[in-house]
Amino acid sequence: MEPLLNFIGSYWWLGFIVAGPIVGIVGSAKGWWREQEELSHKRRLELIEAKARAQAISSGAELTPDEVEKADAVSRSDRIRRLMDTHDEVSRRWLDYELDVAKLIAFPTMSDGRDPRTAAFLRAKKVADGLRPASPEERVDAETYAEYRDAVHDFEVAFDVAEQEARRVRDTGFTESERQRLSRAQQLLNVAVDQSATAAERQTAYRRVRDELEGLIVLSDAAEEELKHRVAGELEA
Repeated sequence: MEPLLNFIGSYWWLGFIVAGPIVGIVGSAKGWWREQEELSHKRRLELIEAKARAQAISSGAELTPDEVEKADAVSRSDRIRRLMDTHDEVSRRWLDYELDVAKLIAFPTMSDGRDPRTAAFLRAKKVADGLRPASPEERVDAETYAEYRDAVHDFEVAFDVAEQEARRVRDTGFTESERQRLSRAQQLLNVAVDQSATAAERQTAYRRVRDELEGLIVLSDAAEEELKHRVAGELEA
């Protein structure tokens, strides 16, 4: 102990040299912590303010009645527009079969209302078409919107199921002789729209396509018109 006291007594002046940096370090640390506390406090205030603003907007406190109505109408129109786009896309996919005789020959159940999956799809289509608004801007209440939303979803799902089944079974529901008729109809259809065939060959092929499909596949009026248009277009070309 005595040597230590002698050392302190001899070198007491070192305390002033060391104390300065230590005080500076401590002061800097306190300043840094103070800055961090102030920054953290500022961020907490900003967060509280942002939450309050969001709650006020959601409750309409900072919006006039006209502004609330306008914002609600825009949101409702956007939702309806998206539903109508989905509705249109499924209808387009269905028309790819309905108007394309080649696809109907390849996947005949898509035109057969006796098939339970196709029948379910056609029923869902009828419901969705009946609930479809005239435009996205049409005023509809919450219940009507929910009905249309569910109808479009059912329409889309029913079509997917019918299409998957049609592509799975293809023409397996027909007898061997009926499948041969479908195969001949497909070959004749290729001739009917072939530019390299003569006009007489195309006309004959078109009539024979109709004969081969008689009693097997019911072509809609739209499908017949589309086929006539394709054959006539090739003849004109």
